[in-house]
Amino acid sequence: MKYLNKIASVCCAAAFGLMVLTSCEGGDLFSIDSPDWLTSKADSIAAEKAKNQGGNDVIEGLEEDVYTVGATDYSTGWWAQFSKYYQIPEGQKWIAQFNLNINPNASNTYKNYAMIICNDEDRGAANYKEYGAIRYDYQPSGNSEWGDYIDRSLATSDLEFQSDTDTGVDKLGGKVTLTVDRTNGGLEVTMTNGTVTKTYIQKSPLVNLNADASNTTIRCFLVPEGSYINWLGSTIEPIGGFTSKEDKQPLSMTLNGVPKKVLQGATVEEAFANVTATIQFEQEVSATVKASDLTFQAIPDMNSLGKKTLVAVYAKTYKGEAAAKPVIATAEFNVVDKMYTSIGATDNSTGWWGAHSENIKVGPKETFVSTFTNYTSGANNWNNFVVVLCKADNTEYAVVRADNYGWGTGYDACTPSGGQADWGAWLAAMDGAKVTTYITNNGDGTANVKAVMEGTDGETYIQEYIGINTVDPDDFYFRYTVDGCHLEFDEVVGEEDNSTAWWAAHSANWTVPVDQTYVTRFKHYTNGAANWNTVDVVLTREDNSEYAVLRSDNYGWGDSYAACTPSGGQADWAAWLAAMDEAMVTVYVTNNGSTADVKMVFDGNDGETYYQSYIGLPIEANNFRFRFTIEGGHFVFE
Repeated sequence: MKYLNKIASVCCAAAFGLMVLTSCEGGDLFSIDSPDWLTSKADSIAAEKAKNQGGNDVIEGLEEDVYTVGATDYSTGWWAQFSKYYQIPEGQKWIAQFNLNINPNASNTYKNYAMIICNDEDRGAANYKEYGAIRYDYQPSGNSEWGDYIDRSLATSDLEFQSDTDTGVDKLGGKVTLTVDRTNGGLEVTMTNGTVTKTYIQKSPLVNLNADASNTTIRCFLVPEGSYINWLGSTIEPIGGFTSKEDKQPLSMTLNGVPKKVLQGATVEEAFANVTATIQFEQEVSATVKASDLTFQAIPDMNSLGKKTLVAVYAKTYKGEAAAKPVIATAEFNVVDKMYTSIGATDNSTGWWGAHSENIKVGPKETFVSTFTNYTSGANNWNNFVVVLCKADNTEYAVVRADNYGWGTGYDACTPSGGQADWGAWLAAMDGAKVTTYITNNGDGTANVKAVMEGTDGETYIQEYIGINTVDPDDFYFRYTVDGCHLEFDEVVGEEDNSTAWWAAHSANWTVPVDQTYVTRFKHYTNGAANWNTVDVVLTREDNSEYAVLRSDNYGWGDSYAACTPSGGQADWAAWLAAMDEAMVTVYVTNNGSTADVKMVFDGNDGETYYQSYIGLPIEANNFRFRFTIEGGHFVFE
């Protein structure tokens, strides 16, 4: 410190001497006659000072507004949490300050926040309309600004990213000053933390998107993704009012991410370790807390199978002190003795593109049939299963959702079915819905996707996409992905202890059109007692009268079986039978018109692949369907 004081004294003396000198000549210190280097140096110092201060300037009219937006563990997904609404009338300016917390492990440039500009309506209102979004990161060729009324060419920043995975997103953290200025007739937006400054300057007036033409007010709100915001202050009072620094009592609680199923034997702490809760406090403040901040109890217990009630208690204030009155929330879950193959986290927390099945090949004129249970967070229509059609190298033909929407070159030419009559009823019924999808490669460069959804309300909902094009019929695959949901492949035929009696368990029936092949796949289990304790294919007419019953072990019966050509069986039946427990079985059933073919492919637990075929089974072309049954075993559709 003493050296700093000496330097300051010398500088002050030099400055005083300079002032005396200029005064003798009757001039000003920074007059037009001043030396160029001095003027330039003064401007440089002023600019550097302004840059370094960033969001630390004292802002006139800034009122305390203290609350948090986003989960403090950086888990908040896109469009999951929002700031308050801030209304900016025409001719006025809004300034806000907040601390932006960037995940130290963030690997994507968009893991910061976006400001949404909309008309003077609440989100979800019938008349709600958006001008667009301006995100803090800046990627000239990317998606850092969007919307019908946002001109991306008007955005600039002193930090550019060339891709979503560039390094440097950490530079966006810290105390941010956000300014939305409508005083000059257009729209000027500035975001700065003193290190990174992004601007959007539009000179032309905004189009009025309000239903009332006399109301020219816009609203702004912030949306974090993979980050969180500690709000500090605002020059405009938000809808709902300012939030003070005073401690706040909890008022209510909502549980997030409660798993639908819990494996028997798990403790409460293990089962609900990933659960979070959104706490509503006084002054319209909310915060997301972790499971470690909650107390859980399962009613009646965690030991027996079946439906249970989870009771959660939160007993802290906003600042973490003991609350005057705890808040309680409940949720339903099931204790089960077996978990099945699933896609996505069972608490429905998986974000977009966060989990995928494997790619499954569908040959020309084949239809792959899959059955699963769809579980959804219920937040939005798109929080349900998604089908991706692609090549082997993952180049996409189309992506289609459960809710009558999709994208991709192939999707642009297709005909969607038109969606549901009541989307609200459909969404509610999709949590636990049994879904069968039919993915068809037409063999002519087009594909179809059909989903039959048996809702929890007892209704059947159908979604179709017909004529998806640009498809290479010899390089056509599909897979599933999820967003705010998960899929469980839990369709079981037979007793899981392999005690199934003959003819006691059957799958659904599938009707195969002429010149088509239906393909199904399942995980196969057997007691291993005999060759016939494996899956059977039953070929029937619509009235259930049989053409043939075909076993996995090169045997069958019925008039059509008598006329067909079996493949001849296995070289080592004992090895085949031992490999059938936990084997993956794919079955192809083809309607040739007057005959049918059935082919079975067994991927055994020994790493070997086994085949069984029945070729040339006589049938009636337009009266043909099949199903599965099993004795002394069971199987689960994949």
